[in-house]
Amino acid sequence: MDSADEPSTPFGTFTAQSNKLQRQYQALLDQSTPHVLYRWVGTVIGLFLFFLRVFMAQGWYIVAYALGIYLLNLFLAFLQPKFDPSNEAMDNDMEDGAVGTLPTRQDEEFRPFIRRLPEFKFWHSATRAVAISFFCSWFEIFNVPVFWPVLVMYWLMLFILTMRKQIQHMIKYRYVPFSLGKTRYNKNSN
Repeated sequence: MDSADEPSTPFGTFTAQSNKLQRQYQALLDQSTPHVLYRWVGTVIGLFLFFLRVFMAQGWYIVAYALGIYLLNLFLAFLQPKFDPSNEAMDNDMEDGAVGTLPTRQDEEFRPFIRRLPEFKFWHSATRAVAISFFCSWFEIFNVPVFWPVLVMYWLMLFILTMRKQIQHMIKYRYVPFSLGKTRYNKNSN
């Protein structure tokens, strides 16, 4: 007799196995969360291996270009605030107290900046993109013939134009996108 825990159909078996794999994958992600440096080093090594593969094989430039555009998009989302302070509607909502509030106790710290894309999601998406690109570089169907200097020049122009806007934003609002784990807030200061 079948027990209630065992799936009786092939689809049920597949679902049970995929759920088990998803739980194991999530457990690995949860364990990797505090190891920021190791995660990024692994991603950079994967990116280096992908670029080495593209360089040695002399192809898959369109895959590398797509990866570059995707990583640039992720990086820009990482740098941008979730709520743009220059948005007038946002300023009105903040005055009403609907979006952000000031500290109510002396020991509270007001942190108005929230990233549009948190660091962990940025790393996870970038790592998946590098892995998918590396996988695609082993199949000839993705080796579309293109004149790679044009792609490099177009990507550099796109990078300069989009980063110019971000640099102006950072200067205007005195925003530093990276912190070294130290906060400048002093609890004893008034």
